[in-house]
Amino acid sequence: MNTKLYLFLLLLFVSLSSSGLLSQALNRIKIPKGELESFLDPGPDRLPLVSAHRGGRYIKGYPENSLQVFKYTLSKTPAIIELDVNMTKDSVLILMHDNSIDRTTTGTGKVKDLNWEYIQDQKLKDDFENATIFQVPTFHETLKWGRKKAILSVDVKRGVPFERVIEAIEKRKMEDYVIIITYSVEDAQKVYRLNPALQISVSIRNMEELNRMMNSGIPADNMVAFTGTRDLKPELYQKLHEKEIPVIIGTMGNLDRSAQASGKDTIYKECIEKGGDIIATDRPIEASKVLQPLLSKNSKYYRALKLVGKK
Repeated sequence: MNTKLYLFLLLLFVSLSSSGLLSQALNRIKIPKGELESFLDPGPDRLPLVSAHRGGRYIKGYPENSLQVFKYTLSKTPAIIELDVNMTKDSVLILMHDNSIDRTTTGTGKVKDLNWEYIQDQKLKDDFENATIFQVPTFHETLKWGRKKAILSVDVKRGVPFERVIEAIEKRKMEDYVIIITYSVEDAQKVYRLNPALQISVSIRNMEELNRMMNSGIPADNMVAFTGTRDLKPELYQKLHEKEIPVIIGTMGNLDRSAQASGKDTIYKECIEKGGDIIATDRPIEASKVLQPLLSKNSKYYRALKLVGKK
């Protein structure tokens, strides 16, 4: 083979491998049409899952909120992919957690003040401030990628119209693969009005917030309860399960740090045993190793998991 051609092909292979464009074996969640609510139901057939905060964090070479970190996470475990949607000055929906692009890209400036043309020319940085070859993804391309791969938990940043986000979801026919995160009763009500078929993550950290949500006019069937990131609350989880509302326990922060420092990842199993259904974590791969044995093959929803290397 010609030496120049060989070097060109080698560089092309390395580039494609680094960018995640080559085919990759992924653990997938394939939701039958109209069954996301049933799949998340906390009943006897429920499958404990991890939700990868920002798609995965603190992984060298893999920036948060990138398609590449989503793929990396799914190469290790089936997961809900939590992501952040922001909007540029020229109204392009992109994945970005912060108000500015300074921390996570090679560029600078507030998202709302920048056009997509500028942002798409920047490179993403990982959590260790290393620049990569990856670019900021749009929400539209993320929705296209996510179908029949993962449930996407969509955190709509302040100032981004829910209308635009839900319009994009509807356009891609992704209602069966999306949970919309809200932080107030009013926002949850707005999402429900815009599309009553969507699953909505609502903050329910105590009985007062539970009562407020139950009086919101939103059916319990549409709710997924985020119960906070601190103390475990078995009594609250029981009340939520009585109403058939699945429980998300957040371990981002203290619980993740404690598990990592002590080497005792059994905290994730304890969260499930106390009543959690989904673990929202910065350590989805470590948490999933503990939860994998809890995935009952007798569950009627086990078939929705397309696991790499499954016997």
